Amino acid sequence: LQEAMVAVAAGAQGCGLLRTEFLFLNRQTPPSEVEQTEVYRAIAEALRGRPLIIRTLDIGGDKPAAYLPFPAEENPALGLRGVRVSLWRTDILATQLRAILRGVPSKQCRIMVPMIASLSELRQVRTILDGVRAELGRTDPIALGVMVETPAAAMTADILAAEADFLSIGTNDLTQYCLAMDRGNASVAAEFDALHPAVLRLIAATTEGAARHSRPTGVCGGLASDPIATPILIGLGVRSLSSTANRIADLKALVADMTLDHCQCLARRALAASS
Repeated sequence: LQEAMVAVAAGAQGCGLLRTEFLFLNRQTPPSEVEQTEVYRAIAEALRGRPLIIRTLDIGGDKPAAYLPFPAEENPALGLRGVRVSLWRTDILATQLRAILRGVPSKQCRIMVPMIASLSELRQVRTILDGVRAELGRTDPIALGVMVETPAAAMTADILAAEADFLSIGTNDLTQYCLAMDRGNASVAAEFDALHPAVLRLIAATTEGAARHSRPTGVCGGLASDPIATPILIGLGVRSLSSTANRIADLKALVADMTLDHCQCLARRALAASS
């Protein structure tokens, strides 16, 4: 809530990523529907009508929860994470979706699903969302989008965009899976680069796929706060950046001083670069 107020004061035009796992970690039981509803409502009110993109629970891997007995995994980063956890425990997902719908006005509400790798996962979440809407008697449309964090999602963005209402690129995990580098491993940290041409080409594939269905694409990973990356991302077709609050004013000033032609030229050069 405090961060939402700081972001609005800094000139944010909305919240591009509300990380809901902060409600679920460091406790012995999952948060109740009432508790979640109150938190989501307070943040929505702090945004004063601006769009609020709420990411469904993203735990697993490096974010375990004591009350969820995850099976032993040799490589948790490739195991039960993000949407896979939600589809494993659909009861927790349904409770969260009810809380979101009860706490956030429809015109403000956007729901985003993490770690999508296939259309079937999005369809399963939409089925649960439709069931919750029916249960609550809600007939108003609710935007449901996906996070593009896997190369699979980037390369099939056109397929996902046919049914997703928006796409948002999580550059931290996308870089990790594209380069096969653990972003928490100090041994490879120096080579972990979200501006690697391979990552940029995945971003380009995402925006091109989304554009085929007139779906907007944003970036909500760490790259969105990097002023060096800003013109390249815009040139690649990204139209919203979810940055940290302390970078908002600087990034808005930077964007206001650019031309689209210049950004597109820079993006073409970046895609053709060898490093």
